[in-house]
Amino acid sequence: MSCKEIDDFLRLLKQSPSGSVFNPWWEVDEQNDVGHNAPTIRRNQLGAYLEERLGKSKIAIIGEALGYRGGHFSGIPMTSERMLLGKKKEDIESEQILSSIKARRTSKPEKYLDGFAEPTATIVWSALLKLGLKPAQFVLWNAFPWHSFDPSRGILSNRRPNKLECDAGLWALKTFLDLFPCDKIVALGNVAAEQLKELSAENHQVRHPASGGARLFRQQIETIVHEAGKQG
Repeated sequence: MSCKEIDDFLRLLKQSPSGSVFNPWWEVDEQNDVGHNAPTIRRNQLGAYLEERLGKSKIAIIGEALGYRGGHFSGIPMTSERMLLGKKKEDIESEQILSSIKARRTSKPEKYLDGFAEPTATIVWSALLKLGLKPAQFVLWNAFPWHSFDPSRGILSNRRPNKLECDAGLWALKTFLDLFPCDKIVALGNVAAEQLKELSAENHQVRHPASGGARLFRQQIETIVHEAGKQG
């Protein structure tokens, strides 16, 4: 399904920190997954997504951590299950996300009939595509690649990964950047910027689209994409 570099990377991602952290590619969400093959589906989808962009992406967008409405069920950072299934009424086609395999859901249909949806995912994908980038020209990842959740609210929640967790996952970010040596690295928010700084990775920090930041994010990412186009 995917090349050896990607396969090796997926195996490395099994090494997630303990505690209130869900690893979607190697763990089953007993409450919400459609079946015990869900991690395999998510792993295959992430592998295909990365392989389609390997050696082609010019811009890497680095977020904070997987969200329960996004990569937790899709397996792909900043990408919702609903987008993968072609149910989102946006200018995003499922084939733009995955073209080499047919996307599948991993959450139980009774949770959300059309799959989970994540506002940040929609904003990021829409903005990049509307700026004229082809899907393979950008790759999405997170500084902390797994899903950190609030144990008091359950697995269908999000929380910011703490410093110890971020430090424990720093190797994953470095491995990703080695796989995808892009011309531009964009940090969505402070956590991503701090982690990239730890690796001495030059980056452009932009406003995270969440909590009213969508407009500023779009403005800032447009400037970065246009600069990349001029340099290219």
